[in-house]
Amino acid sequence: MELDKPLPLATLFGFSVGGIVYRFLLPDWFFVVGIATVYIGVAYFYITYEIPLFGEHITFPEKPDNIGHAIGLFGLSISPLALVEYAAFGTPEVVGVLVWATGMIMYLLFTSTAQSQRQK
Repeated sequence: MELDKPLPLATLFGFSVGGIVYRFLLPDWFFVVGIATVYIGVAYFYITYEIPLFGEHITFPEKPDNIGHAIGLFGLSISPLALVEYAAFGTPEVVGVLVWATGMIMYLLFTSTAQSQRQK
């Protein structure tokens, strides 16, 4: 069995992010494992499909779809901040939640982009 090169690189990246979060922000292994695995997935799709990091991933040609997309993105962007305020987290927890939420959004965007690239 031949080893897929992006997977070991992605694993190294995900464990690095997890290690940094564990060491400097949140010494909770369960939450850190979640963060690390999300970033393994993000890195895997980023490396495998050469997805532009700051490129536009989802576009809608119709105006109502654009408005719905904008509203959804606004909700995604403020939800982690609302969680942080609601739970009254300290600074390390705030950064940890933001790292986690950013990884989740990136993972969903990258998998969507990779799926559309495979269908072409």
